[in-house]
Amino acid sequence: MFTGLIETQGTILQRIESLESVRLLLRSHLPLEGTQIGDSIAVNGCCLTVVALENQIMTFDLLQETDRRTNFKTVKAGSIVNLERSLRPLDRMGGHYVTGHIDCTAPIIRWEPSGRDYLLEIELNPSFQKWMIAKGSITIDGISLTVSEVYSDRFQVWIIPHTREVTNLASKQIGNEVNLEFDMIAKYTEKIWLAHQSTPSIPTA
Repeated sequence: MFTGLIETQGTILQRIESLESVRLLLRSHLPLEGTQIGDSIAVNGCCLTVVALENQIMTFDLLQETDRRTNFKTVKAGSIVNLERSLRPLDRMGGHYVTGHIDCTAPIIRWEPSGRDYLLEIELNPSFQKWMIAKGSITIDGISLTVSEVYSDRFQVWIIPHTREVTNLASKQIGNEVNLEFDMIAKYTEKIWLAHQSTPSIPTA
């Protein structure tokens, strides 16, 4: 479990593809004291398991499903990624509950300064609109953000300068794919509602 509050960034060193798997090597700026092989790290919001660790170089193996569903298929040496270690029980709970299970990727269609802040607009597949509300939560490349506007085919968030500076958003351009994880509460609410709708009512005397 994560919060969506990015701790730091990392730089992709290699993407190694084989018939069996995809392996990512990245140089991390995280303080790695206490980090061990088998630990979970959110990389661009995707929960990955550390399989090798040497100095500040972390290695992850990707499932084919993970590679297909995320923007890892487009990363290359030099790409900047967001990093967050998993939540500890005693940590302050900022952001919102983030599982690290990416729902889809989507392209940036607008990314521009507006006054002191920045406006980020992302294309939205209509099938995911049911999980989006204005003032609700969304995770973009692992960043916990508040939705400002939702349209039939896109949504907007506002970015403060600090968030842009300390995440990989500073390197993003229009057309870049980002990882999206929709709010877990919205998904459970939908499931409960659908289950209720399909349950036959019991006639009362």
